[in-house]
Amino acid sequence: MIVASQARRERERGASAVELAIVLPVLLLVVGGIIDFGRMFAAQMQVTQAAREGARMVALNYSAADVSTRVNNAAVGLTVSTAIQTACPAAGTTITTQASQVRVENSFSFMILDGVINLFGAGIAPTVTLQSTGSMRCNG
Repeated sequence: MIVASQARRERERGASAVELAIVLPVLLLVVGGIIDFGRMFAAQMQVTQAAREGARMVALNYSAADVSTRVNNAAVGLTVSTAIQTACPAAGTTITTQASQVRVENSFSFMILDGVINLFGAGIAPTVTLQSTGSMRCNG
């Protein structure tokens, strides 16, 4: 009886190593994807907040340079492009229902998934353009 149990263990000796070799790359790819998409979600939140800050600055009639500075300060660590789509009329004019709009964009590239794609020689992974438009009623 002891001999049969020992023989079975000898036959299954490398089975766990083979199973690990099959499962580990898939597990690491899933974990890497979770990390990259988490980074992307955090960057999207920063872009959205930057667009809100920019729209607020335009609604209060700040200059385009001040708006750009405020947007860049809100998007710490990101390289963003800012476009004022709708500006507000000058202060002191009649009350309007117009809204200021600022569009903020950031080009996001994956860190872990890009490395995995390059391992297989598929070239550079595509970048994702994160964008958000902030809007706020003028003069307030």
